[in-house]
Amino acid sequence: MPVELTGKVALITGGSNGIGAAAARRLAAAGARVVVADVDVDQGKLIADEVGGVFVRCDVTVPSDSAEAVALAVREYGGLDIAFLNAGIGTGCSLGDDFDVETYRRAMAINLDGVVYGMHYALPAVRERGGQIVATASMAGLMPMPGDPVYGANKAAVVALVRALGGAYPDVRVNALCPAFADTNIITPLRSTLEDIGMPILPVSAVVDTFMSIVEGSGTGEAWFVQSGRASEPFGFRNPPGPRAADGSRVEAAQKDPISIALKES
Repeated sequence: MPVELTGKVALITGGSNGIGAAAARRLAAAGARVVVADVDVDQGKLIADEVGGVFVRCDVTVPSDSAEAVALAVREYGGLDIAFLNAGIGTGCSLGDDFDVETYRRAMAINLDGVVYGMHYALPAVRERGGQIVATASMAGLMPMPGDPVYGANKAAVVALVRALGGAYPDVRVNALCPAFADTNIITPLRSTLEDIGMPILPVSAVVDTFMSIVEGSGTGEAWFVQSGRASEPFGFRNPPGPRAADGSRVEAAQKDPISIALKES
């Protein structure tokens, strides 16, 4: 049975276009109240008006902007049930001769820091309502992307963050959305190349279908892939080899998180 979304409150970063705008429309159509957060004020207000929600200007690289976006959702609607941390950009440089420090820092600030700040400020409000956080990562976070290694690095970090938080908070669900190349502005510099080599470009609706599967599901700490011609589902991570005692027996403590235990006891 579909999850009842009527009256739920959703905050969407990067909500003025692409996946964020489409998710805003889908959630609003299901009865949710939506806060659209973006640096694109004009387009963001248009989307907010379209879905009957509210807009807040939010530069995800600025921690106080993420704090204010969450605070606005709570002020306007009384709480927060869904935080969709979706803002992101491509990098456009490698680590070779074209490497640019400012380009690198901007990509990491939006794609990784923005998710970290969003999670930090959203967690208290979302936990209070037993809600969830969904972060947009990428297939580049699950497989090598030699053409844009910085993008791959920050998206892999988002996946690792989601997997860690999924086990850290039993009262909130945290998951990642990992689409392949989707029909959004982020692929504009690549579009002609993708078309020339026959690489499928996902319709935004397919990505939002998977987003809704996450929202309406029950899992946590999962990274859902979205690939053309395949049914979306959580990616199956193989467990890394754990430590063994000198006699080769398993170390039982390895089944727990020793860092969390140490922090609680310190």
